Amino acid sequence: MLSPRLVLFFTFFLSLTRAFYLPGVAPTTYHEGDEIPLLVNHLTPSVYFQRTDANGKSKNKEHFLYSFDYYFDRLHFCKPEHIEKQPESLGSIIFGDRIYNSPFELKMLEEKTCVSLCKSTIPGKDAKFINKLIKNGFFQNWLIDGLPAATQVYDRKTKSEFYGTGFELGFVESFQAIDGQAPATTKPKQTTNEGLELETREAKNVQMVKNIEIAYFVNHYDIQVEYHDRGEGTYRVVGVIVNPVSIKRSTPGTCETTGDPLVLSEDADNDVYFTYSVKFVPSETVWATRWDKYLHTYDPTIQWFSLVNFSIIVLLLSSVVIHSLMKALKSDFARYNEFNLEDDFQEDAGWKLGHGDVFRIPHKSMLLSVLVGSGVQLFLMISCSIFFAALGFLSPSSRGSLATVMFILYALFGFVGSYTSMAVYKFFKGPYWKVNMLLTPFMIPGFIFLTIVGLNFFLMFAHSSGVVPAGTLFFMILLWFIFSIPLAFAGSLIAHKKCTWDEHPTKTNQIARQIPFQPWYLKTWPATMIAGIFPFGSIAVELYFIYTSLWFNKIFYMFGFLLFSFLLLTLTTSLVTILITYHSLCLENWQWQWRGFIVGGVGCAIYVFVHSILFTKFKLGGFATIVLYVGYSTMISLLFCVVTGAIGFLSSLIFVRKIYSAIKVD
Repeated sequence: MLSPRLVLFFTFFLSLTRAFYLPGVAPTTYHEGDEIPLLVNHLTPSVYFQRTDANGKSKNKEHFLYSFDYYFDRLHFCKPEHIEKQPESLGSIIFGDRIYNSPFELKMLEEKTCVSLCKSTIPGKDAKFINKLIKNGFFQNWLIDGLPAATQVYDRKTKSEFYGTGFELGFVESFQAIDGQAPATTKPKQTTNEGLELETREAKNVQMVKNIEIAYFVNHYDIQVEYHDRGEGTYRVVGVIVNPVSIKRSTPGTCETTGDPLVLSEDADNDVYFTYSVKFVPSETVWATRWDKYLHTYDPTIQWFSLVNFSIIVLLLSSVVIHSLMKALKSDFARYNEFNLEDDFQEDAGWKLGHGDVFRIPHKSMLLSVLVGSGVQLFLMISCSIFFAALGFLSPSSRGSLATVMFILYALFGFVGSYTSMAVYKFFKGPYWKVNMLLTPFMIPGFIFLTIVGLNFFLMFAHSSGVVPAGTLFFMILLWFIFSIPLAFAGSLIAHKKCTWDEHPTKTNQIARQIPFQPWYLKTWPATMIAGIFPFGSIAVELYFIYTSLWFNKIFYMFGFLLFSFLLLTLTTSLVTILITYHSLCLENWQWQWRGFIVGGVGCAIYVFVHSILFTKFKLGGFATIVLYVGYSTMISLLFCVVTGAIGFLSSLIFVRKIYSAIKVD
């Protein structure tokens, strides 16, 4: 019989599961006339948006790296009678999704033409804000049956069409103005499916030509719903396309148009009439493959080329390192172990000279052990998340599922992280093991939490929908204290009692041996920058796509490439760190502990940060955007340093214990 506490626990867990339900996972079957909910999400900057001047040349534009709530007061979109927030996953909330119901009415197979939605009055101040968003490429995001409303995008490199998530808030057209005025002969021509085309006659008697831009606000939506007929009067939604159109109404409250696009005046109030049309199109696409049209690989040739190149480099590097090390170590072992009392006494040479100092406790051993344990925890979280995603368990239809799984895995792997941290601290024979047990589950998670909270204030200042709600932050802290911290304490206690890493193969001298002069390329920072090139090269191409997905709301699904790149990153970091550690020991530098962490982690992290800065070839829009981009890029780089640093340290630790266990020391 279950105890009351256990029943209460399961009831609490089930309530949390309902609160963070993943929408769009199970298929929904419709009959003719059944209502199809249209949900609205936040407005986001888009990577698809391209801006050109009147001469057709690409023009630099500001980029905003935060989103806005669809029902933000300054946007003045049509609202339903009762706004209802939809259930979302934890990861979806963290990454800024804010999903609500809408006033749109869609019913299966019931087509509509120019249905009036509402009238909205937009003041000039808010019109200026909307025009700014239009000129900087903000997209609207809707959800119909779990599918994002899309626009058809043509990729010139792969010469293929795909569905790009979201659609334009408005359009931008550049003109050559005469004496600061747009030509009066400009005549707009509209097409329903492709937006706006403008024909401009050449003006005569030009005195002064200047490029100006006009923003057209979208107030009509042509919604095309693709459905699959399953027979027996049942249907499933397999695709959604929205063609946004800007239309200036000739008669208020009707669908009559003047033929001109809608321009919001920034000096007066604007009466805007929102309308929509619905069309249903049959499709042979089945429900199981409906996401294939949304998942598009940008220039896969580059990814294959980079992966093949670095695979060859890693194979050559590993062959050279393993061959040279095995050959050198075999010679070293034979020389060190063939000590003959009848021969003249010969002093030890090479890395054997450091046997009395190589296991000496380093400075700030507590900090190093905590960083290594946290790095192992992050490494396991990342590798397992990528592995599950590569197997297809984390479908893009489950919004935020990847981030949710990563948070759960990070909490669960607190046991392994704390075990490793305590084991490393015991290896250093550190006396303050209780402090280590407390620091490990709090230091790095606390840093991440405080960074998110700090950047939250800038998102609040920008009125962004990306602000993580206080309730969500409290829920994350609650889960952390309920699951992760007890697991972390258990891992520390087990390591303290059971782990035998403190049994060293050689004894440590009381007086430390002086380290001789080292060549410049084996000094810590030059070696770090040289060693960081190889791990960074294995992950550089994937970083571009990861950043594009993070900042521009683009679906990332190339987890097979990412998994292979992560394996290359792990292998190159380990090999390069071991190689530098061996040569340092040969030159009697026995201080390998911090060097193993720094050489393995810092160099690669610096290159990752530099790459993130060089990635911003675009112009960052506003102080808040700059702080957010630099802040999150710094946090990502530091966590990257912790992960690769832990790989480097543990690789060096295993290598050092192995070689010193194989020699005889008197």
